[in-house]
Amino acid sequence: MKRIAPLFALTVLTAAAHAAPETYTVDNSHTFPYFTYSHFGFSNQTHRFDKTSGTVTLDRAAKTGAVDVVIDAKSVNTGFPLFNEHIQSEDFFDTAQHPTITFKSKAMKFKGDQPVSVTGDLTLKGVTRPVTLAISQFKCMTHPVRKVDACGANASTTLKRTDFNMGKYAPGVSDEVSLVIAIETYKAAPAP
Repeated sequence: MKRIAPLFALTVLTAAAHAAPETYTVDNSHTFPYFTYSHFGFSNQTHRFDKTSGTVTLDRAAKTGAVDVVIDAKSVNTGFPLFNEHIQSEDFFDTAQHPTITFKSKAMKFKGDQPVSVTGDLTLKGVTRPVTLAISQFKCMTHPVRKVDACGANASTTLKRTDFNMGKYAPGVSDEVSLVIAIETYKAAPAP
């Protein structure tokens, strides 16, 4: 019995260590939020943001998590410098007054061991609205090159531009915009 008690205590401590929340830092070089919209019905246009930062915290044992992402709105990339300037104007992102887009989660929903959605507040052009991002892909493993714990996901939602005071040319240029965040993260080093 004396030998079983320490073994039981070690098992409990090991399980508790594995159940602790883990924080991951956004890898800007592999994280690209992008958005798609109908351009007067001629075609569906897709543009992306080149600079994203933030953290993702996961507790897969407790089936909880948190997301805190900051997108640099000035990094919008349409493929054409002149259009980049146009889309940063007051009619659209108004990056002079609102240089960042933020998403702060309030809840993460799991199905089994996998997160399937995250709900939170999206702040765009100074307007904050609740949104739910559906997670279509999720994977955590040791990164084969960096040899550190890594997680990645694709998450998406549909927004209305008019909800964020960005309704110029709607409905010719579609009010509905599909937003996808392709994100990769690395486990943050523990605090000293």
